[in-house]
Amino acid sequence: MPQHAKPDDPESALVDADAQVESFRQTRHNRRSELVEDYVELIADLIANGGEARQVDIAQRLGVAQPTVAKMLKRLAADGLIQQRPYRAIFLTAEGQALAERSRERHRIVESFLCALGVSAETARIDAEGIEHHVSAETLETFKAFLRQRPGDNPDA
Repeated sequence: MPQHAKPDDPESALVDADAQVESFRQTRHNRRSELVEDYVELIADLIANGGEARQVDIAQRLGVAQPTVAKMLKRLAADGLIQQRPYRAIFLTAEGQALAERSRERHRIVESFLCALGVSAETARIDAEGIEHHVSAETLETFKAFLRQRPGDNPDA
């Protein structure tokens, strides 16, 4: 126990070991799915905006090298989220499109919640990009309920 901590100080107490294991397990799971969600969401956005998603555009938008993108695209294809054809654009499968839509919705709710708290729009957009992947369904529903109570905010729109 740190020297400054007192045995009866609730802030210095360790959480239950099983609860801590579960929280770390959930965080590891979220980190693994974070990249997948970012890729499918970006692919959906590129297709919606320009009619196609190309490996070079994904690399540019994510700020990574094309071989990094190629490796992830193989994983997404193996997971059934995209279809690739040589020298052609990348296409989302129905499952990939559904994941992109869920990810975009989570991002929108988190971003709206942060803005409702007074965070600037630019900071909320940036912060939501990380937070959206780590928010539980319960927390997300609480954000939505909070937003429903505010005039002008409609999380279900």
